[in-house]
Amino acid sequence: MSLSLVHSRARCGVRAPEVRVEVFMAGGLPSITLAGLSGSAARESRERLRAALQASGFELPSKRITVNLAPAELPKDGARFDLPMAVGLLAAAGQVPEGALRDIECYGELSLSGALRPFSGALPAAIAAARAGRAVILPEENAADAACAHDASVFGARTLAQVVAHLRGEHRLPRQATSHPAAGAGAPPAPDPDLAAVIGQAQGKRALEIAAAGAHALRLVGPPGCGKTLLARCLPGLLPPLSEEEALELAVVRSLAAPLREAGGWPRQRPFRAPMHGASAVALVGGGGLPRPGELSLAHHGVLFLDELPEWPRASLEALREPLESGRVEIARAAAQAEFPARPLLVTAMNPCPCGWAGDPSGRCACPAEAIARYQARVSGPLLDRIDLHVHLPRVPAAQLVRRDAMAEDSATVRARVQAARARQMARQGRPNAHLAPGELERHCRASSAALALLERAAERLRLSARTTHRVLRVARTLADLADAAAIEPPQIAEALAFRSTGVSCETAALPAATLGPSLSGAGMARHGVAGTD
Repeated sequence: MSLSLVHSRARCGVRAPEVRVEVFMAGGLPSITLAGLSGSAARESRERLRAALQASGFELPSKRITVNLAPAELPKDGARFDLPMAVGLLAAAGQVPEGALRDIECYGELSLSGALRPFSGALPAAIAAARAGRAVILPEENAADAACAHDASVFGARTLAQVVAHLRGEHRLPRQATSHPAAGAGAPPAPDPDLAAVIGQAQGKRALEIAAAGAHALRLVGPPGCGKTLLARCLPGLLPPLSEEEALELAVVRSLAAPLREAGGWPRQRPFRAPMHGASAVALVGGGGLPRPGELSLAHHGVLFLDELPEWPRASLEALREPLESGRVEIARAAAQAEFPARPLLVTAMNPCPCGWAGDPSGRCACPAEAIARYQARVSGPLLDRIDLHVHLPRVPAAQLVRRDAMAEDSATVRARVQAARARQMARQGRPNAHLAPGELERHCRASSAALALLERAAERLRLSARTTHRVLRVARTLADLADAAAIEPPQIAEALAFRSTGVSCETAALPAATLGPSLSGAGMARHGVAGTD
């Protein structure tokens, strides 16, 4: 009778809870019983174990073998536990010294030939192992991922035979060199479309700068071909480089979806995700039998672009409401809960009506008012309430298309202002303005008495909700940071209020410059019956 213990880890969102792989051998009819795995996973793992051990030249003891993966109530995917089960079986049979297993953790899927196959989620497991003070042995393809963890001792192997030789001390595996997250920080922006390529749309460019500076959600509304998608694709080029902490968080999420080498390697740029508008709620926010991150989490610290917003399934859009507030996705299952970070900069785009031309001076829109109302109602009010900036873009005149403005600002110029504003926010509160909690607004969003009076009058006249009022204050704080102002003044409040025009009526679509321009934001307030400051 003999017993062995091998440490491993399961996957549960961004967490990697410890799993103890216990192998017990006793006399009786030869058999292998797996406990702690579901029926199909247990059968598949048992057959892989038999074939891999024999193909690698190891003797399978003719005994009654029981393998237990504890805790039993923790959901487990069986493939990653092939390697620890094989090592534990050999240790219980006396073919691997038991002392060599005390300070290591093993993960990896076995092929029938004994080769190790990569798996997803290596980085969170390596981070947890490093905190526990243990080394990690895993497939060679996962070694670079795991080595991104701070203070991790990682050994990559190609076959089960190499792992056993390492544990016996016969041939040591080379230790994987640490991939420091700072290698991704400060990298130059990706070759996104430059802001100078966008013709006209001064108000859209202004909104893009504000969104990048304060991490504010943005909605672009306009006719086909006015530049909505081009503006959205310019946004990653305006954002500051990934910090070391942000790069590590993003790498953890990516490793849960696929090995980092398949996801483009260590993240050096902020992601830009633009899923098709038919995506389900699970694809967008994450889920599944073994919960995986969705587009919302894969765009963490980057940009999530949802084009044709009214065409999205209602359930998919409504699933965004809670994550946009909390910054995380929580998926509940009967046995366990999985949590993924979700702090992307949300950018949405839509046409003002089914044909796309409502409010255009050409008068080509023939949609009845009822059809326009139904089209706009496909996006719920609570979701629109969670978007800070609403911009109505006009059709670009033909004369402006032909005679391009050579003095248009490029992305590098705007990015410098954005980085300066972000630096002020990080020094003051440690996070972008859009992520401030309601209890922090009074401390970090100081405003003059005149600015507060204007906000109070506007909130009363426009019937703004508490959430909307707070979001106006956050946007005004970002505008003050862009102007390098210590306190919020009436002009910042007025401009922030101008960006709250969520309707897409013919009037607002036809006159976006008059109602939304920052220099004419007072006119926009007067249009709603809000008097200017004293």
